[in-house]
Amino acid sequence: SCWYRARPARPLCSSASASAQGRPVAGAMLDRIIRVDQAGEFGANRIYAGQMAVLGRTAVGPVIQRMWDQEKEHLEKFNEMMIDQRVRPTILMPFWNIAGFALGAGTALLGKEAAMACTVAIEESISQHYNNQIRTLMEEDSEKHNELLEAPAYTVLKTAIQIGCKAAIYMSERI
Repeated sequence: SCWYRARPARPLCSSASASAQGRPVAGAMLDRIIRVDQAGEFGANRIYAGQMAVLGRTAVGPVIQRMWDQEKEHLEKFNEMMIDQRVRPTILMPFWNIAGFALGAGTALLGKEAAMACTVAIEESISQHYNNQIRTLMEEDSEKHNELLEAPAYTVLKTAIQIGCKAAIYMSERI
């Protein structure tokens, strides 16, 4: 029995048909976001499994294992979200299973540098993907976003928080 069969998935619908079915557009978008992010975490886990199959008993093995352990936590959270939100997984999971492992093992066979290059490339792509999701969500809910802009001292508070965030990043990179 698969974890995603615990509850029936919500019906699939496009943004155009979502409101016609009495379902908010944001719900359909949230389904897509959870689905793709869970698939990404699953793929990352399979990449690390492939890398560990090749490099697990080398000096870099413990480093890969630590990164994989973090990804396992991320995947578990998305699995929980899928159940809680009743989101079906992508039908591409069998493909991601094989492709992820093959990518991980293939780059690991080229050496630890290639395995790390794979990790960096994936992480950079994921960061861009998450930023695109945030932009999409902000556009979807622009009315609420505009209300936030009208909050008292919004600009001052926003600037202060951004400066603090940049300072924290700067210090954490060096100390």
